[in-house]
Amino acid sequence: MKRPIVYFLCTGNSCRSQMAEGWARLLGGDRIEAHSVGVEAHGLNPRAVSVMKEAGVDISHHTSKLIDLEILNLADYAITLCGDANDRCPMTPPYVKRLHWGFEDPAEATGTEDQFQAKIREVRDAIRDRIQTFLDELSE
Repeated sequence: MKRPIVYFLCTGNSCRSQMAEGWARLLGGDRIEAHSVGVEAHGLNPRAVSVMKEAGVDISHHTSKLIDLEILNLADYAITLCGDANDRCPMTPPYVKRLHWGFEDPAEATGTEDQFQAKIREVRDAIRDRIQTFLDELSE
């Protein structure tokens, strides 16, 4: 059986989509093929790398990438993680299932460093939980 290809899209492919790819690869193992991209490429967010490492997921080797239409057209799922990416994602063929999971942008958090770190951890954990639910639904 073919592994489903899951394409996570965000604005800059620096934080949320990178975390989603990391969680999907860890939690999904060889059941899925996960990729992440952005409408733009903003570079990998070092704070995202740090909080994922805390959770036991190494995304330090990831790079910030732009949408690859060839992979998008091969995908089984195109999942946007922010409203901007949902609005700007190119049209997909009818066989690509589009899902939108809107998560707050932790880069826009304000306050102290501790408050910022708490927000990025909150988003990290919310993405992990949504990925697990998605994988459970795929197994049904």
